[in-house]
Amino acid sequence: MGDKTLTRMDLSEAVFREVGLSRNDSAQLVEAVLNHISDALVRGEQVKISSFGTFSVREKSARVGRNPKTGQEVPIQPRRVLTFRPSHLMKDRVAAGNRR
Repeated sequence: MGDKTLTRMDLSEAVFREVGLSRNDSAQLVEAVLNHISDALVRGEQVKISSFGTFSVREKSARVGRNPKTGQEVPIQPRRVLTFRPSHLMKDRVAAGNRR
């Protein structure tokens, strides 16, 4: 496993190299796309990216949890969580070791 993390800067640099926009325009484009995705998720919408996967927000209800160290019961508040479900193409690509 690699220790490399893909960052916003990496994405904007890839747009700069492959699309030919200026570095500043590439960074603004990446930022705009990420903001658009984030805004849709905050509104509770599903974000589906073809051949990549689906992001969605799930409502989790309140429940009683347990502190594993002490065994004491602790109430867990209801919350919204972000989930990601990769497409079959993405699963296959990752399983194949990123071969193209």
